[in-house]
Amino acid sequence: MEFTFSGPVVEWRGPAPYFFLEVPDELSEDIKEAARGQEYWGQVAVDVQVGETGFRTALFPKDGRYLVPLRVAVRREAGLELGQVVDAALDLAPRG
Repeated sequence: MEFTFSGPVVEWRGPAPYFFLEVPDELSEDIKEAARGQEYWGQVAVDVQVGETGFRTALFPKDGRYLVPLRVAVRREAGLELGQVVDAALDLAPRG
């Protein structure tokens, strides 16, 4: 099942900065319902497409919504910057 959305690139500071793409609240609820039984530790495996850049990751649950982790290599390839609003598509990744 494919989900499309627009969201901002945000930073979460810890021992090292982490960057995420915020999934809108309503869409997060739809994903949670569609992924019932596929989640582990609250995370959901997905295939993500941002522009021409595709990658596999696991959605991170935070404050009732999901966040898409953005590794440095992904941010560089897609040209993503903090605060930028990004169009993305994600598919629930097949198990196995």
